[in-house]
Formats: sequence, structure tokens, C-alpha cells
Amino acid sequence: MSQIETMYHIRYTRPEVTLLRESGIGVAEIAARTCYDSFGHSENAAIRNAAEVIDTDAINAIEDSDLLHSLAWVHHHHSIIEHTTLSYLVRGTSRGVLQEHARHRVQSISVRSTRYTMSSVINAFVAATVSGEGEEAFIALVLPLQLFVVADEGYQRLEIGGMYEKLRFQYEQDPDDLLHTAVAKSSLPLLEDDTLSARTLYDALEDGKKKRNVGDAFKHIVTDNWKVDMVITFNLRSLKNYFDLRDSGAAWFQIRWLAEEMKKATPAKYLKLIDKAYKEG
Repeated sequence: MSQIETMYHIRYTRPEVTLLRESGIGVAEIAARTCYDSFGHSENAAIRNAAEVIDTDAINAIEDSDLLHSLAWVHHHHSIIEHTTLSYLVRGTSRGVLQEHARHRVQSISVRSTRYTMSSVINAFVAATVSGEGEEAFIALVLPLQLFVVADEGYQRLEIGGMYEKLRFQYEQDPDDLLHTAVAKSSLPLLEDDTLSARTLYDALEDGKKKRNVGDAFKHIVTDNWKVDMVITFNLRSLKNYFDLRDSGAAWFQIRWLAEEMKKATPAKYLKLIDKAYKEG
């Protein structure tokens, strides 16, 4: 369960971070030793023997490297550690944070798509509108989806109410167009049954076929507080830059929280090379 913190008198959920994959630091030492042709000077047997025998399992299992520490903290030569990469699964950050992430040039990022994952929200609007129950029914259907990083229910209701008003505006321009855009052809007959409650119609739409790419027509309702999940991969040099900038009191609090959670998920052997506070601690 995400931890909840208060900022500016509003409660937010913190993101959850899991380290999915780490490449190890052995390849980075191999790269450095290749530059200096100094394999025989390594304290790691797998590196010393690499000129003749490559034991990739042993290389990837290396936990420490004197040479990498010297390059990182004495010579400030960080290009070598670009050969080390870490991948994280992030759950429950915001689209506002996603915008901040785009400023970090060297990373790979895959994000939960609004294009493919908005059908429940759109089904809720269709059900609330066709049933005639309106905004309160929409809010009741959407609240349990936990779409926002803001944890206060009152604020969530404001966000959901805002989405409803945007969708209602779109609906009023051309009701048939919205309904046919939002609902799969096989589910359209459900809209003709005026005995169905919003909840019953919503459940029926959820159980039916989903309209492909439904989010394309409705992305305009999404705000920066919308929760997103993503997988991100950094090389170690870029991760150093990320932590230097984002694990800082000068950083926006939401991305600082993410950097803090990422750092907690990062093994010590990497932090020793990129985090001055960890090195000195």
C-alpha cells in the first residue's frame, strides 16, 4: 500500500518502486580495464582472468571495484559506468512527474497508456449519462478506480467532477458520436434499455468488448494528478544525474519522492559509485 504524505495541506500517495533488473558493475570494470589494458591489477579474479577466459556469471556477480571507485570519486570519470544499467517498475506516480522525467535525456521509459486504459472511465460516463443519473453516479463509479495521486476524497471528487464536465461538454456537441466512439458495436443495444441503473449498465459495459484505442478521443480529460505506472531504465551515469537533481530539496516534491523510493530500491554497490552521501556515510 502506498504511503500517504501531506504537502501544501493536501494528502498525496507516494509511488511504489521495484527494482526489476540490474546489470551489475562487472561490465563497467571490464570497460575500464580495456581502456587501460590493466586486467591483471584487478582485485576481482573474474576480471584478472578476463584476458584469457570470460566468465560472464562471475563478472556480473562482482560486488565492488577499486578501479571504479577511483574513477568515480578521484578522477570524476563517469562515462565508464554507462555500461551498467538498472530497470525499475514504478507504480502510482503522476503524469506531472512523467513530464519532469522527459527532461532526462538518457533513459528508456514505457508508460501505462491512456489510449488503451481509459475504458472504465468512459464506460462510467456513458452509464451515468444514458441512465440519467448524471454526475453523482459518475463520481460514485469512478472513485473506486483510485485514478489520482491526491489521496483526499474531497479533492478526488473535484477531479472526477471536472472530468465529467469535460465529457458532458463533448457529449452535448454530438451525443451519438460520443456514444459510438466510446462503446463497442456489440454493446450498443445495452444503451437502448432504459430500465438499467448506472451501476448495472456500467457493469455490463465493463463485461463487454472494449473499444480499441478508446482513449484517443478523451485524453483531454486527464490532469497532472492522474496516476501512471511505468518501467524506466537508466544507465548508472544517467541515474547519478537523476539522483543529483531529483533527490534534492530544490526538486518538485512528487519527483523527489520518486527519486527517494528509487534510491531505496537501488543496491548499495551502485550507490557507492554515484551517491556522495552514501559514500561518505
